[in-house]
Amino acid sequence: MDIKKIQFSYGDKPLIHELSTTIEKGKITTIIGPNGSGKSTLLNLIIKQLKPKEGQIAVDGKSITACSYKDIAKMMAIVHQHNTAPEDLTVERLIAYGRTPYQSFWSSKDEEEEKVVAWALKVTKLEGLAGKPISQLSGGERQRAWIAMALAQKTDILLLDEPTTYLDIFYQLEVLNLVRELNKTYGMTIVMVLHDINQAIQFSHNVIIMKHGKIVYTGNAIEGVTTERLQEVYGIQATIRWCDKNCCPYMVPIAI
Repeated sequence: MDIKKIQFSYGDKPLIHELSTTIEKGKITTIIGPNGSGKSTLLNLIIKQLKPKEGQIAVDGKSITACSYKDIAKMMAIVHQHNTAPEDLTVERLIAYGRTPYQSFWSSKDEEEEKVVAWALKVTKLEGLAGKPISQLSGGERQRAWIAMALAQKTDILLLDEPTTYLDIFYQLEVLNLVRELNKTYGMTIVMVLHDINQAIQFSHNVIIMKHGKIVYTGNAIEGVTTERLQEVYGIQATIRWCDKNCCPYMVPIAI
């Protein structure tokens, strides 16, 4: 995915400023940065839910401007930060909505849909909850159900906007391990927004660090998070330490 000189404004307020980057195929890329830096806006521009003032975004060399929304839904799936559904909607039925891009007005449930829904249930470990209403799920189960619906679109690219928000640490790691497994087993390209810098380092190949609608750094996750960059982007002092078990660095902020 190539993003070239994107500019975007909300009314007269510029938010994204000539942003250019490349998302590597088959990798996990995480967007981090302070609140209001344009992270979620960038995701919505990629999925064509927002239209840039200038610039272009291309997937496999094809500009998304030339693609219909239905075509984009077959290329990329997104799980938003806030999701709602009728309280009596079951997990299985929610996941089936992911097949919408492949259905016509007169089509009905078919064998392919059943196979894909069963696959999504299995991948997200929700098989035992297929008939349960969404309203009765825990926070972690609910997030996996929304991811399962996105998986039912059968796309090569999955976008996740703050998938761990409102979850306790157990369910945060459960979701992030699922993301890692989707990438490792199925070769999915993952682009997600996270607030937790250490989780971004641990679960990503690459990071895009943003501030004030601009990219401060894009590239290898381990190399990108430095004490100097944390000071520049977040205005904090921190130390970088290394975990001997998985050879992964982690950031420790210093109290002021």
